[in-house]
Amino acid sequence: MNEVFDVAIVGGGPAGATAAHDLARRGYHVMLLDRGGRIKPCGGAIPPRAIKDFDIPDHLLVAKARSARMIAPSGKTVDIPIEDGFVGLVDREHFDEWLRERAASAGAVRRNGKFERVGHDEDGCATITFIDGSTDEAAESGIALRRTIRARAVIGADGARSAVAQQAVPGAEKTKYVFAYHEIVRAPDIKPADYDGTRCDVFYQGHLSPDFYGWVFPHGDTLSIGTGSADKGFSLRHATSALRSAVGLQDAVTVRREGAPLPMKPLPRWDNGRDVVLAGDAAGVVAPSSGEGIYYAMAGGRLAADAVAQMLATGDARCLAQARRNFMRAHGKVFWVLGIMQKFWYANDRRRERFVAMCRDKDVQKLTFDAYMNKELVRSKPLAHAKIFFKDMAHLLGLAKV
Repeated sequence: MNEVFDVAIVGGGPAGATAAHDLARRGYHVMLLDRGGRIKPCGGAIPPRAIKDFDIPDHLLVAKARSARMIAPSGKTVDIPIEDGFVGLVDREHFDEWLRERAASAGAVRRNGKFERVGHDEDGCATITFIDGSTDEAAESGIALRRTIRARAVIGADGARSAVAQQAVPGAEKTKYVFAYHEIVRAPDIKPADYDGTRCDVFYQGHLSPDFYGWVFPHGDTLSIGTGSADKGFSLRHATSALRSAVGLQDAVTVRREGAPLPMKPLPRWDNGRDVVLAGDAAGVVAPSSGEGIYYAMAGGRLAADAVAQMLATGDARCLAQARRNFMRAHGKVFWVLGIMQKFWYANDRRRERFVAMCRDKDVQKLTFDAYMNKELVRSKPLAHAKIFFKDMAHLLGLAKV
């Protein structure tokens, strides 16, 4: 236990890498612990707000989506153009590594290893124990080494079902999850009919997901094709195979397959009141309805870094609670609205059909994309909001045509 850090960050995804970068830039001695070879299943969409707020360079964008297509249970489609902009698509294998390297270039110390436990030494300082096989010593001996470091603060950014959260934060084990699965496939030389490498397709069909959706997102030379569900008896692999056949990509070369749980809502508490705070999927910040996580993970990582920096500067552990408080102040209302939308509109195919039909409305499209692109509810058009409200009620009561 000869290494002492200001902050130990467990998990090197967008949340952990962002927190490490922010804290290292401020001059703190930071360790970033990540398990090598792990790639999260993800469509890879990042809105302009993320590109702007976190200085994402253009070369990391493997594709730029200019429109989205919603497909109803009946097969009817609604195309939504992204006016005056685009949604960036990234490959998480390369995007996450770039974020980790950026943190290292700012001064963060990278460790490749498997987290085991968080605890405290006799002096009350936080400790992180992990299996480290990345050092020269381990490479020469061929034996993985167990190491323990000390830290004044810990950020748990180790994903859904976070071990840090379950060991340190009360109530973390009660979180519910949607399980996501996707396959990265090569874009064939001869494209299927209606193929569009600048369009994200979202399938609201019960046979592809009883409570979520299926997706086909372009990644340049590859595509992400997948689905998700909270129903443990539902076969995500079978549904993904059916989706590939539906879009004419059943024979496309499969590059890799990935699956993981996604938290359904933010945890009620993100800190232990002492020296640990959570960020990203570990804190439950995946948007309901859309499943979007990259922007919210990075935003949560930044807020966790701010809270830790304030705690280290003042010695007041109550500062850690500000990470969740500030996140929910900025995004809580959006999460609440999306949660209600998912619970109601995704309940069955009859409602999904009406949901897609409702999205033909231009005001719905504009306000939806304005909120997605800018990460805030738009209030500038009260008449449009009133119109959407009455349209929504008409669909709820079954009075509107599908």
